Amino acid sequence: MSPVRKEFQFGEHRVVLEANKIAKQATGSVMASMGDTVVLCTVVAAPSPNPAQDFFPLTVNYQEKFYSVGKIPGGFLRREGRPSDKETLTSRLIDRPIRPLFPKGFMNAVQVIATVMSADRDMDPDVIAMIGSSAALAVSGIPFAGPIAAARVGFSDGRYLLNPGIEALSSSALNMVVAGTESAVLMVESEAKELSEDQMLGGVLYGHMEMQKAISAIKELAAEAGKTPWDFEPPAVDAALAEGVAQFGERLQEAYRVTNKQQRQQAVRALRDDVVAQLADADGGDNGAEKGDVVDAFHKLEKQLVRESILDGQPRIDGRDTKTVRPISVEVGVLPKTHGSALFQRGETQAIVVATLGTLRDAKLVEGLDGTFKDNFMLHYNFPPYSVGEEGFLGGPKRREIGHGNLARRGIAACLPSEEDFPYTVRVVSEITESNGSSSMASVCGSSLALMDAGVPMKAPVAGVAMGLVKEGERYAVLTDILGDEDHLGDMDFKVAGTAAGVTALQMDIKIDGITEQIMEAALAQALEARLHILGEMNDVLAASRATVSDNAPSMVVLKVDPDKIRDIIGKGGATIRSIVDETGAEVDVEDDGTVRIYAEDRAAGQAAVARVQEITAEAEVGKIYRGRVASIVDYGAFVNILPGKDGLLHISQIAKERVEKVSDYLQEGQEVEVVCLDTDQRGRIKLSMKEVQNYATN
Repeated sequence: MSPVRKEFQFGEHRVVLEANKIAKQATGSVMASMGDTVVLCTVVAAPSPNPAQDFFPLTVNYQEKFYSVGKIPGGFLRREGRPSDKETLTSRLIDRPIRPLFPKGFMNAVQVIATVMSADRDMDPDVIAMIGSSAALAVSGIPFAGPIAAARVGFSDGRYLLNPGIEALSSSALNMVVAGTESAVLMVESEAKELSEDQMLGGVLYGHMEMQKAISAIKELAAEAGKTPWDFEPPAVDAALAEGVAQFGERLQEAYRVTNKQQRQQAVRALRDDVVAQLADADGGDNGAEKGDVVDAFHKLEKQLVRESILDGQPRIDGRDTKTVRPISVEVGVLPKTHGSALFQRGETQAIVVATLGTLRDAKLVEGLDGTFKDNFMLHYNFPPYSVGEEGFLGGPKRREIGHGNLARRGIAACLPSEEDFPYTVRVVSEITESNGSSSMASVCGSSLALMDAGVPMKAPVAGVAMGLVKEGERYAVLTDILGDEDHLGDMDFKVAGTAAGVTALQMDIKIDGITEQIMEAALAQALEARLHILGEMNDVLAASRATVSDNAPSMVVLKVDPDKIRDIIGKGGATIRSIVDETGAEVDVEDDGTVRIYAEDRAAGQAAVARVQEITAEAEVGKIYRGRVASIVDYGAFVNILPGKDGLLHISQIAKERVEKVSDYLQEGQEVEVVCLDTDQRGRIKLSMKEVQNYATN
C-alpha cells in the first residue's frame, strides 16, 4: 500500500498524519507530527484472545528518546532506562480515553506504543502522541469506537489558548488536556490557578470544539489507508442464565444495604459463591453454565440493581443522598518527630500525610526532553494492599500510584509559596491507610493540612472531592463523594480540587459516550458545594499555616551580601566555607548574586553560621570599638586583625597617650587589644587607635 498523508492546521502548528510508510508490519501505524515534534504511534493486536484471560489486556507505552532533542542520556549506561514519571503519566493520558471505546467482550491483547523521535523543546509531545495513537487505531481495523482526538487548552488575559507551548504555559492560568470523540468529551486532565467552575467548563468545551479538526483528518486517513475491519461479534447474551441469576436479585439488594464496606463485600461474595454453586456445572458437563459466565452474569446484575436504585432516587449504598459528603475527621501534628503531619478521614477513606522540609540541595533533578531542571516540590502517593483489606507484593509505585500522586500535586502546587519567599525543598508523602473511594482527593486534603502544620506559608487551604455519574438514556444522577463501588459501577469519575476561591485541578474520565454540558455543569456545581463543606471541616482544625516552621525542620536564614564578598566566604580552595560548615554543622549555599542561604538542624547552629558569615562580610565601621588580635609588629606600629580577613593599622602614635619609642614595649604578636576604628579610605585601608578607645566608649 502506498503512503497516505493528511495535514491540518491545529492552533499555531501544522499537524501531519502519515500512514503506510513506517512500521508497516504493525497492525496499525501512523507517523504523527506537530511542528517539529514527531511521534511514531503503533498498534499491534493479537489475532485471537487468550482463553485463560477474563479481561481486556490493553497496554499503552509512551516513550521519549533523548536523541529526539539531540541529547545523550545521563547515567552509567548512557541509554534510556525505566519509564520516567512523565512517560508513565502520558501513557495513562493516552490509555484513559481509548480504553472505554473497545467493545464489550473484546479480549484480544492490544498494545499501543508511542515513541517520540523528534521533539521541539517548547512543546509537550503528549497531545500529538494521543492524536497519533488514535489514528493508528483507526487505520488498524481493530474494533474501536473512535477516533478520538486531544487538545491542550491554556487561559491568559481572559481568553483560551489552543495548544500553547511550554513557555506560554508558564504564564497561563490553566494547563488542560481534553480528549474526546466527535460527539462527547471522554477525558480531562488539568491544573489551574484558582479559576472558576465556569472558566474550567469553558476550557473543556473549547478544547472539544477545536479538536474536531483532528477527528475529521483521522477519519479521512482511515477511509483511504484503513485496513479491513475485523469481523467481531460480541458474545451473545444467555437469556436463560440472566433469568436464573435475576432470581437472586432481592438477596443481592439486601447485601447492598450493608453500609460497612468489608461486611458488604463479604455478604456479596457469599451470595456470589452461592449463585455459582447453584447455577454452574462443577463437572464441566452440559448440566449448567460455565463458572465464569455465571460470575459475569452476577456482576451485570450487581451493576443493574445499584444503578436502578440510584436513578429511582433511593438512598445510596451507604444510605446517603446524592449530594451529601461522608463524615469527615481531621487531626494535625499526629506524628511527633516529623516536620508536619495530618490524618484525614472521609467515610472509609483514610490518609496519613507527612510533609518534610529540606534544603534546596534536596531538590529532585529531572532530566527530560525540555531540558534538565530541579523540582523543589514532590508529592508521593502510596497505596499499600492493607488499605483495602488485602495482602500483596510491596514494590515500587505502579502507574496508578504515580497518576494519583501527580493529580494531588497539581491540586496543591498553585497554592505553594515561591522559592524566593520560601527557599526550602518540600516533600509530601500520602500513605493511604484505608480506601473506599477517592483516596487521591483525601491526599489533597491531607497534604494541605500537613503543609500548613509544617509552617509552609500556603496561599490558601486546598480540598478535593470525587464526583460520580449514573446515566441511563435521558435519566441521570450526579453523585457527590463517590464510594469505590459507585466508581466501579458508575459512568464517570470526576475529581475536582481547589480553594474557596477557585479550582486548582480537575480530572475527568468518562466510561460512556454521551455526557453533556448540562451534566458537567451540574457536577462542577455539586463539587463546589462539597469542596466548601470539606474546607469548613478542615478549617475548624487548622485554617492557616503555622507562623513558623516546625522545630524539627531545618532552621533557615537568607542573607544578602555584596557579591564581591562571595570569594571571602568561600575562601581559598573553599577552605573558609568548609570551616564554617565543620565548626557549626550548618549547610551554607552561596549564589553569585550575593544570596547566602544557611540551613541548620537547630537555631543555635544556624545563628552561629550566620555570625561567621556576617563577620567575614562585615566592613569596618568608623567609631566602632573592636577587640582585635595583634597580627604583626612593624617599626611604625602594628597590624591588628579586627574582622575575619581584615587588618587595620595601629600607628605607633595611636598606641598610648604618652610618646611610644618602641612598639614591642607595649604590644606582642597574638595579644588581644581593644581598638577603635578612626577611618577607612577608598582602598579599604583601616586606621585604628588604642588611646582613643576611652573617648569613644564614653560617647
